[in-house]
Amino acid sequence: MKTGAWIVLAAAAAATVVGCVGLAGSGDPAHRAADEAFPSLAGATEWINTPPLTPAALRGKVVLVEFWTFTCVNWRRESPYVRAWARRYRDKGLVVIGVHSPEFEFEKDGAKVRRAVKDIGIDYPVAVDSRLAIWSAFGNAYWPALYFIDANGRVRASHFGEGDYEASERLLRRLLVQAGATDLGNEGGVAAPTGVEAAADLANLRSPETYVGYGRARGFASPGDLVPDRAHVYSAPAALRLDEWALAGDWIAREDAVVARAAPARVAYRFHARDVNLVMGPATPGAAPRFRVLVDGEPPGADRGADVDGAGLGSLTGSRLYQLIRQRGEITEHRFEIEFLDPGAAVFDFTFG
Repeated sequence: MKTGAWIVLAAAAAATVVGCVGLAGSGDPAHRAADEAFPSLAGATEWINTPPLTPAALRGKVVLVEFWTFTCVNWRRESPYVRAWARRYRDKGLVVIGVHSPEFEFEKDGAKVRRAVKDIGIDYPVAVDSRLAIWSAFGNAYWPALYFIDANGRVRASHFGEGDYEASERLLRRLLVQAGATDLGNEGGVAAPTGVEAAADLANLRSPETYVGYGRARGFASPGDLVPDRAHVYSAPAALRLDEWALAGDWIAREDAVVARAAPARVAYRFHARDVNLVMGPATPGAAPRFRVLVDGEPPGADRGADVDGAGLGSLTGSRLYQLIRQRGEITEHRFEIEFLDPGAAVFDFTFG
């Protein structure tokens, strides 16, 4: 994970928050010009919940542009607040636009984006930015990222990463008042998010986001290195140091993922965090490989995440973020293992909370 920050372009302010990984090769959004014009929204492959929108058509509205991608846990933890603002201030002149800019290849699939919009309950406009045209127009580099645009079509502030929700809402209210809105009601009041959307346990979060494809892998501890784009049988050490991970069984390592060629096949990770999440899915569309999760060799029981049962069993129902562990008691260091009981699982990225 990275540190997120406020960048207020019309008035100086700053804050430190939990952030998320940006897209390699993207520009630094901190270098954007102050008080610049609303960047282009052209280039979306489709729009959801709305006809196509343009900066000119939105003149007179306060606009919050939110960059997201559906496997990003940092965005999921921000999403309840953005959904609440969209509902609360829609009739007061606020337009929220979600720009879905993909990180992984499978996130470019419009059908998967539409399913995520429906499952998560997003009812505001969404631009499907599968070619990263809008991402590039904004010079963005992070998920999640918020851009605050006033009724005159000027970008007034940006926020990168999670957190600072009270400050974000205060800024939206200030821009709405400047645009002539009245009777805004009380701010805040978002119900405590649950499941994968619950705030991270920062006091106990020691493990970083970890990619397992050879393009960005770190902490790999199986004997030898990842063998790019060829089948290879790996073994896992009996002991791992904190934030080391290993493969066991027959795998093929791709640039963005590792794919199990035969069953059983395992991934082990030594972690320190309340939550263990994993971005993964079936390598073959329509398949549903089964898996089992263990913590220190035992089923998770009450420490199971939303996507497994107490015995640690689950299946890959699609390519997405899976919550596998949520510890209920004291948070300490553990060895996590996921064993795939069928071939064809593609594993992309560990995140923690």
